[in-house]
Amino acid sequence: MSVGLSFFGAAGCVTGSCMLLQTPTAKVLIECGLFQGPKTLKALNYGDFPFDAAELDAVLLTHAHVDHSGLLPKLMLAGFDKRIYATRGTRDLCGVLLPDAGAIQEMEVEALNMRNRRHGKPEVTPIYTARDAEACAELFEPVALETWEDVAAGVRARWWNAGHILGSASIEVEVANGGQTQTILFSGDIGPGGRSFSEDPTGPGGVDHLVIESTYGDRERPPVGDDERKRLLAEQIVAAHVAGGPLLIPAFAVERTQELIVDLIELMETARAPPAPIFLDSPLAIRASDVFLRHDGENAPFERLRESRWLKFTEETRESRAIERVQGWHVIVAASGMCDAGRVRHHLKRLLWRPEATVLLTGFQAVGTLGRLLQDGRRAVRIQGDDVKVAARVQSLDIYSGHADASGLVSWAQARGPVRGAVFMTHGEPEGVEGLERRLKAAGVAGGRVLAAELDQTYRLEPQGAAPEARRKPRLRTGAAAKLDWHNARSEFLAQLHEKLDAASDDAAREAIIADLAQRLRR
Repeated sequence: MSVGLSFFGAAGCVTGSCMLLQTPTAKVLIECGLFQGPKTLKALNYGDFPFDAAELDAVLLTHAHVDHSGLLPKLMLAGFDKRIYATRGTRDLCGVLLPDAGAIQEMEVEALNMRNRRHGKPEVTPIYTARDAEACAELFEPVALETWEDVAAGVRARWWNAGHILGSASIEVEVANGGQTQTILFSGDIGPGGRSFSEDPTGPGGVDHLVIESTYGDRERPPVGDDERKRLLAEQIVAAHVAGGPLLIPAFAVERTQELIVDLIELMETARAPPAPIFLDSPLAIRASDVFLRHDGENAPFERLRESRWLKFTEETRESRAIERVQGWHVIVAASGMCDAGRVRHHLKRLLWRPEATVLLTGFQAVGTLGRLLQDGRRAVRIQGDDVKVAARVQSLDIYSGHADASGLVSWAQARGPVRGAVFMTHGEPEGVEGLERRLKAAGVAGGRVLAAELDQTYRLEPQGAAPEARRKPRLRTGAAAKLDWHNARSEFLAQLHEKLDAASDDAAREAIIADLAQRLRR
């Protein structure tokens, strides 16, 4: 029997990472992430898994971000009761991340059901609850870096520092098959290296097959040292202060938030930026900060999180709501980084229409997320069922990314050589995948045997490459995972309609517009 590798997420998009490795003796899942982005893509979170969870022998996890771990409680509810292998840092972060994701689902489903009841639509249930996530934590088995672990019959694995976030790792898997072995290296998310907050990514050399992320596969970023990073951030803070309103920073609760706040505090304490109260308005980020402090090494890069006169924690909902009454210059850091969930949506709803406010995006924004719509310059967006005009200053600062750029990915892949079989590209939108494919082939990685993983496709791993098996009907049509869907189109259409009606000369002109649209709908 050959070894098969199936891609059930992060194929054609950057979220929902999930891969199934089937060997003659075991079924091992690598990652079990949440889909984020357009509603059509997020709907996959509610459907059945395309495999039997009860038949799995183990789960291997690269890191804690929810696009890699966020469906683990659902997997448990579907019948998985074996071990989830991860580093201690990943285990500890998942211990706060997954219950928070469950709590957000409960809260958002409650609000959605209230709207559904008003509109006569059926109610929905959360994918899982906070209590489910807490029960899932019992399945975690911590592992040490660069140490082999027997994870299933005929399968062993070891974890290598990926330099992305606390506990992040690439996973080398060795499969016994008919007296021979095959090695597959799963990159996870590869860090950019050269940062004071984390170590440079590493990994083994000489593998049979390589699965590599491609988030920034088409982008080069100039190297930014610590001083330059702080200078660029200070420029944004000064400009936001001059604009006269608050500064809102949507940030990923794990790692990005902690790095940003450390820099914000230092800039204010050294008078390189106008001082202000910094509201950390994310219960998850607050609890994650405690995990970072427990794991802090000798250099203690996050020590400033312990105590600062500028930093204010707003863990309770009433404390978050009280920020609305704050007068004068202040900074709000709130999750999520792509503006897709959490308290940041409440702040966006009340600040986006104010021209003196500033929204600073500091990470990758996936297609279909609210953050990407803002980054792309939408003049109006829909938040929690309401249309909101975008008049605030929307800025982007891509210097806190935890992902390697195109050159960094190629260099990391070359260092893993020789790759004797094939390279699979995952975790990227089409532009990123295509850009990385060109670069990997030009560099001669795996002799040019480079494949873009397709959703719900299984590949048979062979010594000199990989062959696709007959494909099951995919859950999404090709290319749909990285495109705006009809929900996005509807929101844009309604925003344009409102603008058109507002700009019309009189009521007669408005009635004519509506009559024309009504006639078209009847065709």
